[in-house]
Amino acid sequence: MTRLLEKLLPIAGPRLNSVKASFLPELEKQAGSFADQLLGLLYQKNGFYGFESSLHVFPTQSTRSEISLDRWNESVCWRSAYDGMADGCLFFAEDVFGGQFALKSGGVYQFDPETARQEFVASDLEGWAEALLSDYKVLTGYPLAHQWQARYGAIPAGKRLVPKLPFVLGGQFSLDNLYLLDAVKAMRLRGSIATQIRDLPDGSAIKLEIVE
Repeated sequence: MTRLLEKLLPIAGPRLNSVKASFLPELEKQAGSFADQLLGLLYQKNGFYGFESSLHVFPTQSTRSEISLDRWNESVCWRSAYDGMADGCLFFAEDVFGGQFALKSGGVYQFDPETARQEFVASDLEGWAEALLSDYKVLTGYPLAHQWQARYGAIPAGKRLVPKLPFVLGGQFSLDNLYLLDAVKAMRLRGSIATQIRDLPDGSAIKLEIVE
């Protein structure tokens, strides 16, 4: 494992699964050239929370409270809600708002759950760790995670902070605009939003339809 990934682990919380990390063949195929780096990270700490739970890295096996990496990436979990806009990605971690970190051809990207836009972060996981260590407040949403937990208590496993009024629709990055929601439900909800606005020009008036 590379130096900066090793530096990331001691400041993260305990491993989420004590079982030795291993990939299913399909998952290893999805990880492609990044498989060794990702497995090396998870071999040392099989899933973890970091930066006061604002960063969540998925373990390779599920537990009672944690969803596994392969389950998280199944179409029936939440990806189908994006109608193809999440294809080609292996989602291995998330920020406090459910923004996904994804491995795909070319490097590590951050996936905006409200728009499905993908922003380049680094060319590999070592670069991702470097980016986190130097700019974790922006990349993980740490300041609001810290403020939320100071006021309301710890963020439970499997939950993320979701905006009442989506950020893409002008919702504020503030405690008053946030609530706790199950991570899977949150992604399905934002997937519905992303598919409804994907072909609209900026500034368009919209009426969202939320389907349970």
